[in-house]
Amino acid sequence: MSFTFIQKILTDSTRFPYTSAFVVLFITVAAAAVRLRRLSKTTSFTMSSSSVNDAVQLQRNRIFSSKLYFDVPPSKVPIIYSESYDISFLGIEKMHPFDSSKWGRVCKFLVSIAVLDKKCIVEPLEASKDDLLVVHSESYLNSLKESSNVATIIEVPPVALFPNCIVQQKVLHPFWKQVGGTILSAKLAKERGWAINIGGGFHHCSAERGGGFCAYADISLCIHFSFVRLNISRVMIIDLDAHQGNGHGMDFAYDSQVYILDMYNPGIYPLDYEARNYINQKVEVKSGTLTEDYLQKLDEALEVAGRRFDPELIVYNAGTDILDGDPLGRLKISPEGIALRDEKVFRFAREKNIPILMLTSGGYMKSSARVIADSIVNLSKKCLIADKQGS
Repeated sequence: MSFTFIQKILTDSTRFPYTSAFVVLFITVAAAAVRLRRLSKTTSFTMSSSSVNDAVQLQRNRIFSSKLYFDVPPSKVPIIYSESYDISFLGIEKMHPFDSSKWGRVCKFLVSIAVLDKKCIVEPLEASKDDLLVVHSESYLNSLKESSNVATIIEVPPVALFPNCIVQQKVLHPFWKQVGGTILSAKLAKERGWAINIGGGFHHCSAERGGGFCAYADISLCIHFSFVRLNISRVMIIDLDAHQGNGHGMDFAYDSQVYILDMYNPGIYPLDYEARNYINQKVEVKSGTLTEDYLQKLDEALEVAGRRFDPELIVYNAGTDILDGDPLGRLKISPEGIALRDEKVFRFAREKNIPILMLTSGGYMKSSARVIADSIVNLSKKCLIADKQGS
């Protein structure tokens, strides 16, 4: 149960007319109990109405003081990337099936075929500790000072053997940059109609728990920033990575401002059955699903989502681990099918005049980088990422 939801209950007398001290106490204790279940360590604390308001105000202050939102000149296109995104750690990164140089290779493909001028790419700032504290707790961030915890999250055991200062620089620093890119992409999407972060999409990380190569909850952070800085009150997450997005599911449980459409393979990681309860629209696609069936399910899902919810921003988690041959996604979607998938989502946003930001998320084949680049080229050809400002 999020602070935002609790605050609504305590302050909105039209929806929640009960004002007795007993009901307020009951709601507070129930919210604390839900929060406790999500903590990786047992913690004892009490939460009063005033402490909730204090926490919300502290969150707002951090967002307003952040430097991650900055003005981007019209000469830049809303494609966000930094060379710092790529992870290189003495070759140890190759022990995980994720291609940690995927992000740089996407940009190289786009530049090499003259679709994108390198000078026009937006370079984000890295998220600071205060930025991360907008969603994450101090205790969670402190847990990342233990190399063994980072090793568990990124699923590369030898990382546990290295001094944490090296792990911070080689592993976590690239994530700080990508988080900064995801947060900035919401601002650019609001201004230009669309934005693509060639990175991000760490949908297995929640406020209190990382996993699945996801150390920071960039999607949750992005949305909280957009609530405060962009005056947005309704966000739709369209998560089409092959894996269930359990991180943002936990973070926005019971939050009516966020609608989650998650289309995932139910037979693979993370098998988070609690988080599945918080998905507004579940579309389960079993191992072996082919392109035609997948796209038909997507068409139906988008039609339903459009009827149920009217967002002011769409966060599109566009994992390419649905690609045929991906060892972890276990689906059989062709490269052309992925381009069509992305086209359908962007067309959905365009037809409803909703700003959309895209994150590249998972994808565990070397061919994923080219598939992403080709899809972006297709979006450009179909004029679905034409810049409002004419850059």
